[in-house]
Amino acid sequence: MTKPHRIALLFNANKVYDRQVIAGIGQYLTSTRVKWDLFMEEDFRSRTVGIHQWRGDGIIADFDDPVVGEALASLPIPVVAVGGSYADETHYPRNIPYVATDNHQLVRLAYDHLIEQGLQRFAFYGLPPNPGNRWAHERELAFMQMARADGLEGIVYRGSSTSAGGWGRAQEEMVEWVRSLPKPIGIIATTDARARHLLQACIVADVPIPEQIAIVGIDNDPIAQLLCRIPLTSVIQGAEEMGRMAAQVLHQMLHGGDCSTTRVLVPPVGINVQATSLHQPLKSAYVMRAKHYIRQYACLGIKTEQVADYVGISRTLLEEHFKRELKQSVHQTILEHKLEMARNMLADPSIPLGEVAVRSGFTSLQYMYAVFRREFNCTPRQYMENARESTRSH
Repeated sequence: MTKPHRIALLFNANKVYDRQVIAGIGQYLTSTRVKWDLFMEEDFRSRTVGIHQWRGDGIIADFDDPVVGEALASLPIPVVAVGGSYADETHYPRNIPYVATDNHQLVRLAYDHLIEQGLQRFAFYGLPPNPGNRWAHERELAFMQMARADGLEGIVYRGSSTSAGGWGRAQEEMVEWVRSLPKPIGIIATTDARARHLLQACIVADVPIPEQIAIVGIDNDPIAQLLCRIPLTSVIQGAEEMGRMAAQVLHQMLHGGDCSTTRVLVPPVGINVQATSLHQPLKSAYVMRAKHYIRQYACLGIKTEQVADYVGISRTLLEEHFKRELKQSVHQTILEHKLEMARNMLADPSIPLGEVAVRSGFTSLQYMYAVFRREFNCTPRQYMENARESTRSH
């Protein structure tokens, strides 16, 4: 029996991107006969203290942190770097193989999607300049290049770093920025976490999403989705593929391969389109405000009267605007939203049907069954099975 190689994974697994890269490394190990003894910090942090005394055979590390890059630059063992791509080749580490997410393509997917929604104004919500945020700066540069190429003014807002003490002021400033923007406008956020901040600011500013501001994040982070009242559109990074590629490159190096000049650029997987980006031009400001309210609270069992109260007009007048603009009633719009939420949850077989009913705003599982039979001529379970069959056939 050959002795397993001792490999250190230096990642901050508190971030969804790092976790996905680690998952890709794990997938490579389970799909091959590679035997690695993996070392990671118990709290899943990336620390380089003492790394020069570590007696291991190889390292895969997140080089987005410049401290990590500096600490590992002179190690005598194989090192594979993972991180963001750079427009300037000189920014890559020398003599170290590098597996990168394609920042340009991440932004391109988001930008093209917003164009497809009929939008003509665009902005980017990034991060303040920081040595550890170079990937965010690359995404900002990509956005500006695309806007300039189309002869458009690309608006950039970096905001503040997230901290408990400064969060109140930071959100107030973001609310002011949101209100000052020309509308309608599409905004690309450099991460889902930033997209969530932006979404909160829009709700505080009472700016309808996506009629006035359409939002796309990057990461497809399930935690961010759970914390958003309106489902968030997000670009899906190829982070797991990055992990698989990094593991493959290190495997080659451990067996004598020279990969010092290897550069691998991994494209995004796709885009998960949700409500925050599905821009629909509406003539009626009343319908716009009403839909904004419905998106936030439909699953909490709101009634038409509550929507009318929020908009500030009578129920009869609001119904007239809905019939004229959407060719349906306020109640039908609320029901549509609840059914959409239910359908999205039904795609995940781990969520019990009773929970689907409660979370999508139906008073009981029996009532949800009745609505599905009336609207789709099938039960929720049959709808779920039909959707899976349709996916398999494609």
